[in-house]
Amino acid sequence: MKAALLLDGEAPKVAPGELRRIVMKAGIEVGEAKADFGIVVGGDGRFSRYGRTEKIPLLFVGVRSKGAIGSKARLAQTVLDELPEALARIRAGGYEIDEHRRLRVIKGTRVLGEVFTDVYLQRGAEGSCLRYKLKVSGKGAEFEEAAIADGIVVATRAGATGYYSYVDRIGRNVVEPSAFARIGRDEVGICHITPTYTERLGVGTHPLRYTVPWGSKIEISLSREADARLFGVTDSRAGIKVSMGEKVSIAAGKEVTKVMTLP
Repeated sequence: MKAALLLDGEAPKVAPGELRRIVMKAGIEVGEAKADFGIVVGGDGRFSRYGRTEKIPLLFVGVRSKGAIGSKARLAQTVLDELPEALARIRAGGYEIDEHRRLRVIKGTRVLGEVFTDVYLQRGAEGSCLRYKLKVSGKGAEFEEAAIADGIVVATRAGATGYYSYVDRIGRNVVEPSAFARIGRDEVGICHITPTYTERLGVGTHPLRYTVPWGSKIEISLSREADARLFGVTDSRAGIKVSMGEKVSIAAGKEVTKVMTLP
C-alpha cells in the first residue's frame, strides 16, 4: 500500500519526517503519486480542508491536545500515538470506506467549489449583525426566511459536530463541550448563528436550526450591505467577500469524500 501524507503546510501537528517514519515502519510506502489513501493529521479544520479537495480515501488522525482550547478532532478515526496500530489494521484490510456527499457552493454564476463539512456566511470586521434572506426550494421543502444574526451555516452530516452544534453546547447557562447534533445521510443542516431575530415568511415562526432534504437548493442573499464573508470553501482566512446583490447558492455536489473508518 502507498499513503500520501497530508499536513498543515504552515504549522503541522507532527513533523513530516516523524510521520513518514511511523508510516514506513508500519510497512506502508509513502508518496503522493498513485497513493492508495491519504493520512491527514490535524484537527477538524484540516480534515474539512482535505475532505473537500481529495479524491482518494482519507484516514483522519487527531493529536491529543494538552491545552484547554486545543484541537478536538471529532472526525478523527484514531490519534497519532495509536497510528501504528491503526495502520496495521488497514494493512490487514480491517477498515471500511464511508462515502460522504459534498455540497456545491456558487456565488452568482461562479462555482466556488464543493465542501465536505460545512460552509457559512458570517460577518467580517464590522460589529453589526448581518441582515439576510434565505430561500429553500426543492422536493419536500419550499420556504423563505429573513434573519438578523452573526451569520448562517449550512452543514453536511460530516459537519454536524462543528459550528452547527453550537446550539447543543449551550445549556443551563454553561457550555457543554461534548454535546453535538446529528444530521442524517439524506439531510442538509441549516443553522442561524446567534440570531437576534428570524422569521419564516408567511408562517410567522422563528426558526433557529433545522434540516432539509438532500437535494434542496439553498439561496442566501444580503438584505443590507455589510462586511459579509463566506468561509469553508477557501483556504483564505479572510474568506470570500459577499456583497449586496450577490446570491450564494448551495446544492448537492457531484463529488464524494471517502473516509476510512476503523469499525
